[in-house]
Amino acid sequence: MKNFSIFAAIVLLLISCKQENMKKDTSTGDQSTVTEDQLITKAKEIHNRVITLDTHCDINVKNFTDSINYTQDLSSQITLPKMKKGGLDVAWFIVYTGQDSLTTKGYEKAYEIAMSKFKAIHKLAEEIAPDQIELALTSDDVRRIHKKGKKVAMIGIENGYPVGTDIGNVKKFHDLGARYMSLSHNGHSQLCDSNTGEADGIWLHNGLSDLGKEVIAEMNKTGIMIDVSHPSKESMRQMIKLTKAPIIASHSSARALCDHSRNLDDEQLQWLKENGGVVQTVAFTSYLNTKKFEKRNKKEVEIAKQIADSMGVTWIDRKEITKLGAEEKEKYYDFYMKMLTIRREKVKKMNNLPPAVDVVDFVNHIDYMVDKIGIDHVGISSDFDGGGGIEGWSDASETFNVTLELVKRGYTEEQIEKLWSGNLLRVLDEVQKVAKELNQAG
Repeated sequence: MKNFSIFAAIVLLLISCKQENMKKDTSTGDQSTVTEDQLITKAKEIHNRVITLDTHCDINVKNFTDSINYTQDLSSQITLPKMKKGGLDVAWFIVYTGQDSLTTKGYEKAYEIAMSKFKAIHKLAEEIAPDQIELALTSDDVRRIHKKGKKVAMIGIENGYPVGTDIGNVKKFHDLGARYMSLSHNGHSQLCDSNTGEADGIWLHNGLSDLGKEVIAEMNKTGIMIDVSHPSKESMRQMIKLTKAPIIASHSSARALCDHSRNLDDEQLQWLKENGGVVQTVAFTSYLNTKKFEKRNKKEVEIAKQIADSMGVTWIDRKEITKLGAEEKEKYYDFYMKMLTIRREKVKKMNNLPPAVDVVDFVNHIDYMVDKIGIDHVGISSDFDGGGGIEGWSDASETFNVTLELVKRGYTEEQIEKLWSGNLLRVLDEVQKVAKELNQAG
């Protein structure tokens, strides 16, 4: 009996070790003996084979005209040339509207902004560069378009504010190509509370509003993924309780590693796992490493203020931006994105700056969440042209560096494929399957 107990203990130990190291790729032998060139070669092969998908890329409609557009290598972090150079296959372009007053006038203005962005994305795929990029509505579309050698556009909505009080807009947005939507942004919407309520402890709905609950049901019915990256924790809890389909966090990271209300804490991560959803780790400096961000940011804000002054713009702190009206926000963000481009170039030429938040910090969050909730529930996003971008993945042209870091840490090709696109597309499939079943049931 004693011998059997010892044998059983050894078996359990071996199983435990196998599970602990299940993300390690031993196909090239001991990682410590593999040269940098070998790792790069292996990473390039994997990067070329998997479909790389970024769930959050903001847009400016000014970059979707006949004369200025994504076929050119613009200063924006996402363009077709940058996607090709970095091997980024799928970009979710974002229909974003800033939060404004909960009034008829506010809803109408937000709707106009949303429609202008839908129109811009369609123009890119259907008029400007149909030979280079196509709009995908399903995972099958993604694979079909990718197989043809084209880039893939998909559409997400950041902030349900433009829905207004007309629930029919949910289906309208779906028919225009939207495949995920968050119900709020920075500030409480008519649909749900935002994570920003943590700052002052003021909540509008204590989670979802009655209209928000109806919108959740309608999103299930139409096949739009529910995005919990900006809503409050209580809003997320109620969404998971109501939804009949898996959810996503389109651009959030781990709160245990960086205590920001935009990140998901361990309890939220567990909810997401049990729901069958996926959290798309975001390459946003202040959501990844607080200590490094604050040291570096102090210097970068000084540079930003100098640039703002040279452009004749009054610098506004990030917290104050949320208090601006929708039009003022759009105008300021237009300046802000131009400033970021100028600052990135200035910083490249500067020495002795504090270390920047980088790809290592980013993949630390992937590691943490994979360990916490499993490889099937974690993905990748940038938040490019919306404030995202880190050292090593500062724009789409550097996308390969993420794959390289994953290979360095021993992730297998199968796991890298799941992180880059497999998990997100699985959730999309399941959401669309639920919608079909709900519609068949009447």
